[in-house]
Amino acid sequence: MTRPVLPRAIAVGAVLVLVCQPVVSANAAENLLSYNKPTTTSSIENASFAGNYAVDGNAATRWASAEGSDPEWISVDLGGPAAITKVKLSWEAAYASEYRIQTSSDGSSWSDVKSVTGSDGTVDEHAGLSAAGRYVRIYGTKRGTPYGYSLWELEVYGSRTGGGDVDPPTAPSGLRVTSSTSDSVALAWDPASDNVGVTGYEILRNGNVVGTATTTTFTDSGLASGTSFTYTVRARDAAGNLSAASAPIQGATQPDSSTGTVLVVAGDIAKPELPGEHTKTAALIAGIKPSYVLTVGDNQYDNGTISEFRSYYDKTWGKFKSITKPTPGNHEWYDKLNGYKAYFGSIATPQGKPYYSYDIGDFHFVALDSDPLTDGITGEQLTWLRQDLARNQKACVVGYWHHPRFNSGKYGDDKTIAPFWNELLKVRADVVFSGHDHHYERIKPLNSSGRVDEANGLRSAIVGIGGDSLYTQIKPREGVEKSFAKHGVMKLVLNGKSYSWEIIGTDGTTLDKAGPYTCR
Repeated sequence: MTRPVLPRAIAVGAVLVLVCQPVVSANAAENLLSYNKPTTTSSIENASFAGNYAVDGNAATRWASAEGSDPEWISVDLGGPAAITKVKLSWEAAYASEYRIQTSSDGSSWSDVKSVTGSDGTVDEHAGLSAAGRYVRIYGTKRGTPYGYSLWELEVYGSRTGGGDVDPPTAPSGLRVTSSTSDSVALAWDPASDNVGVTGYEILRNGNVVGTATTTTFTDSGLASGTSFTYTVRARDAAGNLSAASAPIQGATQPDSSTGTVLVVAGDIAKPELPGEHTKTAALIAGIKPSYVLTVGDNQYDNGTISEFRSYYDKTWGKFKSITKPTPGNHEWYDKLNGYKAYFGSIATPQGKPYYSYDIGDFHFVALDSDPLTDGITGEQLTWLRQDLARNQKACVVGYWHHPRFNSGKYGDDKTIAPFWNELLKVRADVVFSGHDHHYERIKPLNSSGRVDEANGLRSAIVGIGGDSLYTQIKPREGVEKSFAKHGVMKLVLNGKSYSWEIIGTDGTTLDKAGPYTCR
């Protein structure tokens, strides 16, 4: 059974049992030895989760074993004898609660270096090792979940020993930004040196390798506008030795040429088991610097209690609470909106109810509570909505709530949301944003029956990508223009009587662009 990608990101303790270790010099230089080295695995879930993805320097790709069996393992060939001083494991949600770190000189006979029990996943960093070998294996003996074993990254540090070229290049220096556009940052640096010769460089954006170069320049493109990034560079020689990273620098794309008011939109945000993802999406908000943040429900999992809000949402997206215009989802309703109201206060109920409206420039926004509607309670809120839309004097109308009316994802079209949709259709509203299904989807204007109607229909987008586990069951329905399951946020720009948006992924790249659209 295919399951959603569930990243883990914050290190917590595990019980570690140190066993027999070969002795190596404590003065050996510590370099990353495992990057892009050959791997061998006991199994893979499918070709998208092969072993090489655990050593590619990309925190968005991973190795995953077959599900439901013990033991499973992954090994990496360091290319020659090495002194091993540190092993760092970045687990996906399918982690090992018990495993061994092993080394081998021939890839056949293995010696235990460290045994781990009681791990709860996230990031395990094992420093201060004194091991030797050409091969390193992570041997999982007990799964922490019903699934298999999965690693975002397996990093082995130390120094090469034995014959041949074992000396890494020096770290590049003088890294600088030479120019930037609204979607690119150009970099340059001073050459690294090596006892044999530098063959190339690796460029890292926010800690992930995003490109290589044989010269001392590189242009990083396809980026979100008006966003800042952290860059470093590493050098590599012909023997595969990799230098330490350069000193980091900040680089930023230029703001988009259009002016206007910037908002961020997303939902399905703070999952206690996935702190890394809503931390990353919150970092995107900080880089975008919006005037407002709109949430489309399920702000806090699993039950939306005040304790959960304070422990998770508040530490990431809570930094923007003063500019947030939230809506609730079904998970907030598990606590009867008590935690939601206690956390957001009057921000969530500015008109005394969990639904409200407000104006920004030429735009009228209606923020609705779709959970009672899905339970069949339609009267009071719909009456308010009709009256609110009748009073509106703004040229542009935007609605947002949790459950999508039309949807290609796991839950499909939801007929119970038709009353909201139809009221907005009557006033020729412009666009609706929602969440609930954990993916992104951009849909052409649809009529009340879900058929494309460019002239009179209602445009919509699903933005359930704020941090919870993603749903990959997407079968595009009629009218879908773009869909994918990746974490990120929507950067929505209001400009006079028009609007446009970008979907920005957690690595800072632009995943989709829409508009500009002119209001009706």
